[in-house]
Amino acid sequence: MQKTSSDTSNSVYEKITLNIEVTFRLAREDDLPKLEWMGEFTHFRRVFRQTYQDQAAGRRLMLLADLNTFPIGQVFILLNSNFGWNGNEYGYLYSLRVMAPFQGLGIGTKLILQAERIMQERRLDYATIAVAKDNPRARNLYERLGYQVYSSDDGRWSYQDHKGHTVHVYEPCWMMEKKLGPVG
Repeated sequence: MQKTSSDTSNSVYEKITLNIEVTFRLAREDDLPKLEWMGEFTHFRRVFRQTYQDQAAGRRLMLLADLNTFPIGQVFILLNSNFGWNGNEYGYLYSLRVMAPFQGLGIGTKLILQAERIMQERRLDYATIAVAKDNPRARNLYERLGYQVYSSDDGRWSYQDHKGHTVHVYEPCWMMEKKLGPVG
């Protein structure tokens, strides 16, 4: 097929390179609606609210990657989780996500590294994270950052959605951990 002057489906007029400044910070209450990402995660509205209340109580942290006051990435940290044994203190990372247009830019890596630094400052010995067995990309990221599989989990959990309905989740996963060193 010959391209005609009216065929513009593959036309590129100009390209620009953008440098963006992303700030890593803890969530504020006014971030909660923004964490729904324009409806994509509205079903987690109650989960976000409870996690924020737990942050205020010192049990969890909500670490965000912020671009112009909008959270484009997140990871939540359960402090002193019950995964510990032999006198070690564990932090559990969960709900790691980066908005699709910003994936592959190192934001997820930076969220994990910042979370680890926070856990080190709180003198936690290990970081743990679950990765879905059908998500090899995430597992590769965690392994690249030094996490190792220590067990398998059936990944059954539930939550109440924004309408108050209980949602049951089945997501078989690998449990991974990393020994944290002293703050350095």
